[in-house]
Amino acid sequence: MPNNIVFNMTVCIIGIFILLVHITNFILKKNKREDEKALFIFVTFTAFHFLTYLTFTIINLYYKSNGLIMSFYTIFYIMNNLEAFLLFIYMLYFIDKKNNTINFLFLLNVILFTIITIIDFINIPTGIFFYADEGIYYRSKTMIISQAYQFIMLTIVFFVAILSKNLNIRERLSFIFYCIIPIIAIIIQNIFKGYAIAYASIIIAVEILYFSINVQKNIDLAMEEEKNKDAKIKLMLSQIRPHFIYNSLSSISTLIEIDPKKAQEALDNFTDYLRMNLSSITETKLIPFEYELKHIKTYVELEKIRFNDRINIIYDIKSIDFNVSPLSIQPIVENAIKHGILKKIEGGTIILKTYDENNNHVIEVIDDGVGFDINDVDFNSNVHFGLNNIKYRIEKYNGKMEISSKKNEGTKIKVVFSGGDYEHIISR
Repeated sequence: MPNNIVFNMTVCIIGIFILLVHITNFILKKNKREDEKALFIFVTFTAFHFLTYLTFTIINLYYKSNGLIMSFYTIFYIMNNLEAFLLFIYMLYFIDKKNNTINFLFLLNVILFTIITIIDFINIPTGIFFYADEGIYYRSKTMIISQAYQFIMLTIVFFVAILSKNLNIRERLSFIFYCIIPIIAIIIQNIFKGYAIAYASIIIAVEILYFSINVQKNIDLAMEEEKNKDAKIKLMLSQIRPHFIYNSLSSISTLIEIDPKKAQEALDNFTDYLRMNLSSITETKLIPFEYELKHIKTYVELEKIRFNDRINIIYDIKSIDFNVSPLSIQPIVENAIKHGILKKIEGGTIILKTYDENNNHVIEVIDDGVGFDINDVDFNSNVHFGLNNIKYRIEKYNGKMEISSKKNEGTKIKVVFSGGDYEHIISR
């Protein structure tokens, strides 16, 4: 058996084995991201591509015919083009799909692929690109046209990778290398004719995509999940405050003799507060703002038992039909009471506002308390109730939080939640 045939078969077998390992990992993974599904299709197709070439190589050792050669190379060249098509589709999951330029490139991609595929089939009766004679494959001078699509698409992917602002440096380099490595291999392959060096380069390029993008993204998401767990633990600890529980129960105990009916209402509020706290801590999805608002009102009523007229709250609710991350607004109100208005002897007022703006849902918590200099505050400390932790939880659910404050004037915290598909945001 010729050395080049042995080399080509070995490359295909190694490639198929490596790709099957990745395919198995994809299949066994329970929750797949959309980009992982696209990569799974790309890797599976590449494995099939290798298998097709290996099968033809083995058959061609023992059986040669013009029909076999024409059929194989037609399928082979279409598969080359389809692989470039699938690479572009995979890349779309990392860039801005709403960009008009990207939409144009996608349309161009589809049109070019369709035209070249039709031309490849026309080649079978015409032989305008390649033909077979007595079981031997021959290329025509116009052969480059049949392969133009994949070079055009690799060039597009190359420049999109360079210019796109949505790609991080790791993703950018991975797509660039995928475009460069096969082209270098094709040049080398023209020197060592008969050796499928391009196939060996594809294995390397796919491995770069798999490990540098997919595996690294899984690692990043795992680290993000750990960070979220840590944030949840910190929030849980911050919500379990013995002093607040003791003071609330003490106030209720005092009310029992003075005003039993009011004591019963306070006890009901206290029970609701604990139940909502525990429920919110374990909640992993967005909750209706109406539920969070009830939590806020329950907390405020408990605090007003102790501080009476020192706490005044105004509810300016113009929008209520939207969702928020659990335990996001109530801790902000609590922070405004504890570290804002109660720092003043006479107390103060908190305004809780909600309204819709530019298809977004806005919540503002404004107090006329002591205020602070933002540049002098460590939000990771407990002094301001872990606002940095709350900010992280809000941003995790596609929200934004802005803080503005002035000493002796008060503080304003603005939270904005997107008006989009929340369940999609969470599962992403």
